[in-house]
Amino acid sequence: MKAIVQERFGPPDVLRLVDTDRPEFGADDVLVRVHAAALNPYDWHMLRGDPLVARLMGGVGLTKPKSRVAGIDAAGRVEAVGANVRGLRPGDEVLGFCPGAFAEYARAEADKVVPKLASLTFAQAAAVPMAASTALRGVRDVGEVRAGHRLLVNGAAGGVGTYAVQIAAALGAEVTGVCSTRNVELMRSIGAAHVVDYTTEDFTDTHAQYDVILDNVGNQPLSRLRRALTPTGTLVLNAGGSPGRVVGAVGPILQAVVVNGFVRQRLRPLPTKQNREELLTLTGLIADGKLTPVLDRTYPLEDTAEGLRHVEQGHARGKIVIAVA
Repeated sequence: MKAIVQERFGPPDVLRLVDTDRPEFGADDVLVRVHAAALNPYDWHMLRGDPLVARLMGGVGLTKPKSRVAGIDAAGRVEAVGANVRGLRPGDEVLGFCPGAFAEYARAEADKVVPKLASLTFAQAAAVPMAASTALRGVRDVGEVRAGHRLLVNGAAGGVGTYAVQIAAALGAEVTGVCSTRNVELMRSIGAAHVVDYTTEDFTDTHAQYDVILDNVGNQPLSRLRRALTPTGTLVLNAGGSPGRVVGAVGPILQAVVVNGFVRQRLRPLPTKQNREELLTLTGLIADGKLTPVLDRTYPLEDTAEGLRHVEQGHARGKIVIAVA
């Protein structure tokens, strides 16, 4: 099969398109014929081994990547199933978490994929798993957003942000999206009641306060973010940090955890996990017309490096997708 591989940490130039063996899969796994894969900031963190502290924690690899084939979000057709798998069979269209997604075939745990809606293209379906799950967790579970809440989404035009705006609007919140000038109309079209253009206004300089802030950018000091919260508001930290940093988002998150013990406001990091129930909730919202993937652009598999460069610049309008087959 064709796959994008990396043998060392570095910029996107280290990626190579090669012919390699299909991945092996176990009794509880499925083999997925990948039709589309989505790019996430997670992928360039893995590409660069960034932040450096993540290498010491063992999740990335110390001197070289733990995973030769990168990628995590995919949509495609089940090629084969393990002996213990029930409810899935070859030919089923699925979306979910498929490690090694930047390839023609990827292995996935059977409980980490769900049926793809017929109304979604493979590109749209691939854009759902990581970003939409993160948004759902940040808005519903950590932020505990309810009808009537005032929510601000910093980085509202990105992959997580576009989902967060829609999910919060579906919950009945009054949503403010922070984005650049070119994305103002997009924000309004997906449910934002208010839009802050960060090129002309700093939301922390206004007198507006919010019940919940979901920060996907990490470009504001904690003190300024807290100023934009109500006295008992919740700050949800999802900022990934910049490439090449030693501690990345770990530093601001640790600061927030420490401060949290001394203030009435709730300062919460956004945990990472892969959850089938979340995927089913998301596909339910899509089926009900309350959630729509926003796609920026699509690259062929051989141009995965170029797609990652675009994601790394931090100005994606929704999701970047790799067309595999």
